[in-house]
Amino acid sequence: MLSETAVAVLEESKKRGWVLEPDAKRLFADAGFDVPVSERVRSEDEAVAAGERIGWPVVAKVVSPDVIHKSEAGGVAIGIESPGAMREVFARLSNIDGFEGVLVEEMLPGIELIIGGKIDVQFGPVVLAGMGGVGVEIYRDTAIRMAPIEEKKVDSMLDDIVASSILRGYRGSAGVNMEKLRKLIAGFSSLIVEMADLVESVDLNPVLCTEERCVIADARIILKKNDK
Repeated sequence: MLSETAVAVLEESKKRGWVLEPDAKRLFADAGFDVPVSERVRSEDEAVAAGERIGWPVVAKVVSPDVIHKSEAGGVAIGIESPGAMREVFARLSNIDGFEGVLVEEMLPGIELIIGGKIDVQFGPVVLAGMGGVGVEIYRDTAIRMAPIEEKKVDSMLDDIVASSILRGYRGSAGVNMEKLRKLIAGFSSLIVEMADLVESVDLNPVLCTEERCVIADARIILKKNDK
């Protein structure tokens, strides 16, 4: 059953048709998922103060109801290391259409994964997992299962990914925390089932995984169209 926070976030976003990233992160944090430390700000001074509190370097992302794909709109800046750099970034982002502020977040390392879900007309809720980041549409290295997925069955899903050896550590490189990745995918699949009547698709890209954490670095929720 969806929490009051999830219901409120989805209800507030109906008119727009999709959920702004800060609200999506709030929904996932409320559901127990790991998300970056972040602050939504509306002025240069607030952005600088957020960077100081979070700790440089940080990431800044535009918050705008007119921009679903932030990277394509130039709405993401990474590696911001000082107040001066933050002021420059904020000034640039504030010129993007529909500007409603900036999301300032901790900058995190990790292997980039994509975890997504959609409501298939024939099969119902399905979940996708694979290698993520900006190259996801090029490599298309993903696996799909019907939701929900039991935690003990996540490994077999990940084995279908060509680059799955990277997750477990390849040629001396550090792998990811498989226990936390299993919990994330299984928990996400259950959440998709709970949201099936309200959402069309959900994309977590990237999810940044290390030996310690699997963090939802970006989240996009597209709502079902209201036919009434």
